[in-house]
Amino acid sequence: MFKKLLIITLSIILLGSSVNAGSNGELSLSKEEQSEEIKDCFEKLNRATFAFNQGLDRSIIKPIAKSYRNLPEPIQKGTGNAVKNLSNLVTIPNNILQGDIKTAIINTARLAVNTTLGIFGTIDVANKMGFPKYEKEDYGQTLGSWGVGPGCYIVIPVLGPSTIRDTAGSFANIIGGDPWYNASVHGNNEFLSERVYIASKALSGIDFRANNIESLDNLETNSVDFYASIRSLYLQDRENKIKNNQRGNIEVIYKDDDWEEIDSK
Repeated sequence: MFKKLLIITLSIILLGSSVNAGSNGELSLSKEEQSEEIKDCFEKLNRATFAFNQGLDRSIIKPIAKSYRNLPEPIQKGTGNAVKNLSNLVTIPNNILQGDIKTAIINTARLAVNTTLGIFGTIDVANKMGFPKYEKEDYGQTLGSWGVGPGCYIVIPVLGPSTIRDTAGSFANIIGGDPWYNASVHGNNEFLSERVYIASKALSGIDFRANNIESLDNLETNSVDFYASIRSLYLQDRENKIKNNQRGNIEVIYKDDDWEEIDSK
């Protein structure tokens, strides 16, 4: 158990400075669309942690992301597709927990098709076959759809923005058994190795950061208070995702489930 906890903790760290948390899309910061009142109970500590995360991003995460962007486009696209495909392993159980069995079946088929015909998910064959657009779900969204309030806003070292509810949801796999370890490889009883798990999480964070270098730079440059802008952006995104779960497809201010591309205009 301790070993598993350590592995998952390391994988979270490897996500880098994602502002949390994959389709091209956009998410705009709107003054007209304010999220429900969520208290920043630990603002002084949050701002200190935010500053630490920014320093880590500038010295380590961002340089790695820039190097990643120099790779050939097919490699970048294949990497993004692969980590998105693996994220189904978290989305599918949350589809079930939210009572959306139909989508769970579709995503299971998507996972099977992309993992086999799509060469371990590097090619999104399911999309080419006309599968419905993939919407990622997580345990924080599930808790929200069940009526659990967000609690206080918090900034986690390295991981970034969150709420009490979303943080609890992030560790649901530790309690209930991480689905990554229950995924068969090549259709037999082998499980995804710890190295594959950690590598996939690291690549997910790098891919996210590489896709948002200019957007986050512009947001920082144009924000009077960058901390407050990120907080508002995160809370709006989470609120919209949960409302979408509760009321079906509704008009929202973002067009992507994981901020693949952030519009900071």
